[in-house]
Amino acid sequence: MAKNDEHGKVVAENRKARHEYLVEDTLEAGLMLTGTEVKSLRTGRANIQESYASPENGEMWLINAHIPEYEQGNRYNHEPRRKRKLLVHRREIDKLQGVVKREGMTLVPLKLYFDQRGRAKLLLGIARGKKAHDKREADKERDWNRQKQRLMRQNY
Repeated sequence: MAKNDEHGKVVAENRKARHEYLVEDTLEAGLMLTGTEVKSLRTGRANIQESYASPENGEMWLINAHIPEYEQGNRYNHEPRRKRKLLVHRREIDKLQGVVKREGMTLVPLKLYFDQRGRAKLLLGIARGKKAHDKREADKERDWNRQKQRLMRQNY
């Protein structure tokens, strides 16, 4: 279920975010998790599709991310959709807060993974929402590139 890439062992990926948003910049943030949340993530089960990050009161929060309960967690288990604090430097929080307020950008979680040291990290995208015509244009571009590759393979 979990796979490895340049960031480490990927637990959850929000592939739809690249279709819905134009990602202009990315930021890596740590997550403040409980023990059962980490164990549940290690099994490779999480969903960040409908989640988003929000700066509130000088802190950064991950909202609406679903990390299912750990089966062996009994009474010490966590709530699956609770708000989770993101570990980001104060300068970055201030910068992101300004970008979100002034420029109307959104903080979209792109990937949830374990880094080489075994710590849970979240790749946040600083993004602007795409309009319907932008999405259609991106689809046309992708289809054309695919077709070009097919033609190139047939000719050689």
